[in-house]
Amino acid sequence: MCRTLMATVLTLAMLLAATGGAASPPEDKPAPPPMKIKVGDMAPDFTLLAFDGKELKKVSLHDYRGKKNVALAFFVFAFTGG
Repeated sequence: MCRTLMATVLTLAMLLAATGGAASPPEDKPAPPPMKIKVGDMAPDFTLLAFDGKELKKVSLHDYRGKKNVALAFFVFAFTGG
């Protein structure tokens, strides 16, 4: 389970680095205003794909809420060579 969580966090970091921190919104729909999250705030729920070494699985933050402690780490310029 811990490896899946680590893979999830790494996958999120890679996706954020690859997209510059934000995904392109669909052209027919305006982007929502940016979220204002402060240190210590509860993280909003999100779902992403995690690779466990065998297959891709959808993993959501709500899967762990109240069951496990989750640490989200964001590394500026991670995997970008900058």
